[in-house]
Amino acid sequence: MTDRFFHRNFAWLPPERSDYARSRVVVLPVPYDSTASGWVGSREGPAAIIDASANMELYDIGIGCEPYLAGIHTLPELAVDTGGPEAMIARIEEVAGELIDDGKFVVTLGGEHTVAVGAARAYAKRVPGLCVLAFDANADMRDEYLDSRYNHACTLRRIGEVVLPGRMVQVGLRSAEREEHEYIREKGLRFHSPQEFRALGPRAVSQQLSESVYITFDLDAFDSSVVSALGTPEPGGLHWDEVSELLEAVTGEHRVVGFDVTELAPSLGPRANAQLAAKLTYRLIGLALRE
Repeated sequence: MTDRFFHRNFAWLPPERSDYARSRVVVLPVPYDSTASGWVGSREGPAAIIDASANMELYDIGIGCEPYLAGIHTLPELAVDTGGPEAMIARIEEVAGELIDDGKFVVTLGGEHTVAVGAARAYAKRVPGLCVLAFDANADMRDEYLDSRYNHACTLRRIGEVVLPGRMVQVGLRSAEREEHEYIREKGLRFHSPQEFRALGPRAVSQQLSESVYITFDLDAFDSSVVSALGTPEPGGLHWDEVSELLEAVTGEHRVVGFDVTELAPSLGPRANAQLAAKLTYRLIGLALRE
C-alpha cells in the first residue's frame, strides 16, 4: 500500500525508515531568516532541501554506504518565535536539547545561519570538550549588528562563547570587517581562507579539532559558481570535492555529534543548489554515522 504514495520527508523515506522511535537521525527544519541583511529567502531553504532530497540515490556511491538505513525522521517545521532572534535561538536550543536527550543525532536545516547558535548551544551543554568546525565565507564575529547580538553576522561569535577557547575552527573565510579580522588575529583563532586550507590539506585541518565535533555549515563557504542561491554569495570559495575530502578526514578521526546546513535561498539560484544541499546533508549523515 505505502509503495503507491510519496512520503514528504528528508530522502522521502517510507514509514519503516522514517518513524521517530526507530530513527537514529532527526531532521529539524527551521524556516527562519528574520535577521537577514543581504538578499532574503533562506526561510524557504529547509523545504527546498527536503523536496530536492527526493531525487537522491539512497546509496551514496561517493562514500559507499546507505545512510538512510540508520533511520531518518523529519520533524514539522519549527514555528518562529515572534519574541525576536534571542527568543528564537532559545526555542531551537530547547527543541534540539530534547532530541539529544532522547538519543537522537540532530540535523538542523536553516534558514539563516543564526539557527546554528541554538543547536550548537544544546550540544555544548551535553558534550564535554565540544569542538566546532564552521564552514563559512564570512567571519560572523561581530559582537552586535543592526542592534542585535543574535544577528546572522554574530553567529560564530555567539557559538564561540559556549565552547572552550581554541575549540572552534573555520574553513572558507574570505569576507570580514576590519574589526573582525583584527579580533581573529588578536585571539589567534583558527580561521582559514580557502587558500590556507588548500595549503594545509584536509588532514592538517582535521588535526586541529578535538574528539567531539559539531559542524555548522553556511553554504556560502562554497564558491559562488558552485552555490549561488545565497543571501551573501562570495567568489573564491570551496568546491564539492575538497569539502567532501575534509568531511571524510574529520569523520574518520573524530566523533561528529550533530550538524546544521544553512543559508540556502532557493529563489536566488538554480534548483541544482538545493540538490547540492540535500546531497551534502545526506553525505554528512552517512559519514558521521558509518562504522
